Amino acid sequence: MRQQNGFPPISRWRALLVWVIVGLSIAVAGLNLVPASMLDKAPAALADRRLHFGLDVVGGSQLGLRVERGAVMAQRLRVGVEAVGARLKAVRIAYRDLTGSGDRLSVTITDPAQLQPALDALKALTGGGSDLALLPAAGATLSLQLTPQGVDQRIAALRDETIPVIRRRLAALGLEGGIVQPRGRDRIAIQVSGDIDAERLKTVLSTTGELTFHLIDKSDSVADAEAGQVPAGSAVFYTADDPPVGTLVRRQPIVSSHDVVAAEAVTDGSGAPAIDLHFSQDAGKRLADATEEAVGGSMAVALDGLIVTVPTVSGAITGGSVRLAPEMTPEGAQDLAMVLRAGALPTSVAVVEERSSGAGLRADALSLLIFAGLVATVLIGALMVGLYGLFGLVATGAVLLNVVMIIAVLTLTGLPLTLPGVAGIILTIGMAVDANVLIFERVREEARRRGNAVDAVHYGFQNAFAGIADANITTLMAAIVLLYLGAGTVRGFAVTLAIGIVTTLFTAYTVSRIVLEAGLGRKALAKAVAGIHTGFFATAAIRFMAARNIVFSTLSVLSLASLLLLANVGLNLGIDFSGGSVVELSARQGAADPDDIAARLEGLNIGDVTVRPLSNPRDVLVRVQSRDSGDNAEQTPVILMRGELEDEYQFRRVDVVAPVVSESLASSAALGLAAAVAGIAAYVWMRFAWQFAVGAIIAILHDVILTIGLFTLTGLEFNMTGVAALLTIIGYSLNDTMVIYDRVRSVIRRFPMMPLPIVIDTAINQTLSRTLLTAATTLLALLALAVFGGPLIRPFALVMFFGITVATFSSIYVAGPLLILFRLTRMRRAGRPESGEVAPGENSP
Repeated sequence: MRQQNGFPPISRWRALLVWVIVGLSIAVAGLNLVPASMLDKAPAALADRRLHFGLDVVGGSQLGLRVERGAVMAQRLRVGVEAVGARLKAVRIAYRDLTGSGDRLSVTITDPAQLQPALDALKALTGGGSDLALLPAAGATLSLQLTPQGVDQRIAALRDETIPVIRRRLAALGLEGGIVQPRGRDRIAIQVSGDIDAERLKTVLSTTGELTFHLIDKSDSVADAEAGQVPAGSAVFYTADDPPVGTLVRRQPIVSSHDVVAAEAVTDGSGAPAIDLHFSQDAGKRLADATEEAVGGSMAVALDGLIVTVPTVSGAITGGSVRLAPEMTPEGAQDLAMVLRAGALPTSVAVVEERSSGAGLRADALSLLIFAGLVATVLIGALMVGLYGLFGLVATGAVLLNVVMIIAVLTLTGLPLTLPGVAGIILTIGMAVDANVLIFERVREEARRRGNAVDAVHYGFQNAFAGIADANITTLMAAIVLLYLGAGTVRGFAVTLAIGIVTTLFTAYTVSRIVLEAGLGRKALAKAVAGIHTGFFATAAIRFMAARNIVFSTLSVLSLASLLLLANVGLNLGIDFSGGSVVELSARQGAADPDDIAARLEGLNIGDVTVRPLSNPRDVLVRVQSRDSGDNAEQTPVILMRGELEDEYQFRRVDVVAPVVSESLASSAALGLAAAVAGIAAYVWMRFAWQFAVGAIIAILHDVILTIGLFTLTGLEFNMTGVAALLTIIGYSLNDTMVIYDRVRSVIRRFPMMPLPIVIDTAINQTLSRTLLTAATTLLALLALAVFGGPLIRPFALVMFFGITVATFSSIYVAGPLLILFRLTRMRRAGRPESGEVAPGENSP
């Protein structure tokens, strides 16, 4: 039974479900247009449903903290030394030279006859899941080593204990909305939005906050202790002065920050900042007893192992309270009191990554991107309507609905929209047209074959689905890899790209089909089909393969040249992969002076500095190469820059990446690219013969190599955004290649005796309209991004423009000739497709 317009009846429930989804998407996206004052009065489920923007839009800081492995091992060895000493004393075994260093501790047994009893005694410290392993004895010396697995477990446990303390400190700063998450085995990721003082945030969150009070050890001189003659139970603590001043103190503290029950920043009688500390009852008694014995002397107060003050003890401190008056600013006193109230971190951490930005600059960038999106939509819509008439209008409507659905999904899930995410939406606008072009070109072919507009539309949608699914699944693979790899802004791009792929399938295949099949009568449909103006491609008979040897050889030479250039020149690696700092400065008055900035920074001795002017004369970009001197060392250049330039320049963006993070990102990027290529190869092999899979992979590698050659030749910075561009190009390239390969397979099946070069030429000509139109719409979107997207997005857009152009060319002149080179086996079994194929005339693009 057919409907009045001739189509098989569409399930009423199916159509209703589609329109319900569309309606809900529009309603959810529309919540973002409702004034906040109105939503505040709505139920909580609605009040919270608004689009959230990423830190690069609203401003804020993203920090990465890392538990310091060396500090954990040193702390564990100190405990181990005490445990070994206590154990040997318990069994009355004399020893000497009990020390710990690196990952092991050692002790020499005085009486060799007691060596075996000592071994037996120390075995008790290594059993039951201990992180210590007893090594073979070396004469009278016994050694215990920290096991890597034990250290890893201890680090993970300390990381988990650190997270609640970080959250309390954020709450004390009034940043309850901050996000604190574990990352890997030893890191913590923190995101805080808003206009905040990034330096203060880093200081408050990374300060261990271990405040300790120590008695002075007068049994020996500091000089002798520094020479190695440290009395048992004592240690030399230093001040933060330059040069530092040492003091010999008893290692065991009288009281510590763990004993603090209250801390308040105040001013003393002279108006200087001070901190009033209140200890627990037990700690107060210990402090009173110790100070009573030390009257007339002094004691040392240390913060995280550095002495901050050495007050004179004029009398016993009773009452469990003390006023601490170190030399610090009022803000420093307030922050220290806040840290002490929140509690000390269980271990020391280093700031290994920082991405901070101000909201003002990003708001301007967002406006530019939105304008670029509008330009891209108008250009693409005009092209589609001009070539496809009513069908093009439906496609434009589907693309706009696609954007609405992406916004709706982001609103429902709470996933943030970042600047690269907006770029991803704009790119989706260009790439989403591909599904419509595949369908409309199939409709045009079916209309010519069947002479019936109704059947042409019906079978056009039906037969195009497999090609649409293949094309989008391969791009989705690349997006999933990006989701795995990405963090921050790159992840935002991957999120919108992945969501856009799913919504594209829904809008292009389902919504467009219902509109055309259920919304138009026979005459209107026939008129719409007649309005498709891409018929000039139908008679194309270009002999692409006739020039394959020359073109393929030229592309091979270009690929080899790109590899040689890469080997000899190398990539200009961004801080994502090389570590270091990038700071974007804006002059508070007048234009920026790059030469003056470079000269002033050179005097700070912070390493290799590059200062580059931006499009706005007020703005410059400062790049500082990695110091490679430990995790915390990367923070030093930014601190010194602030002290030198902050009066004259606003720090609009600060990105700092320690080598440990850049190494991790580099390995993850390489692994992700390899996983993407392997997954794509497996999928193509499953859907086609092995020659197709190998041909597609070689075409992809060609596109990647030439794009990397562009990075090398132009000196463009290669960072995680570059990896995002490469993965997107991979997805697009395979998309293009698979459409042609699917048609090659279809032609071989229909004409098994046709020469292979003619088969490939026929397939390319039959899909030429789709190839060129999809490239045109995608390039239009990228052109709008390059021209109007602003300096943050422009390099990405230019690389993508080059890559998409190369991918379009390679789908013809690399993927095609490779099938001839591999002597593709013809599928001669008429009507019996090979494994993984569909029947003739069904589900082929």
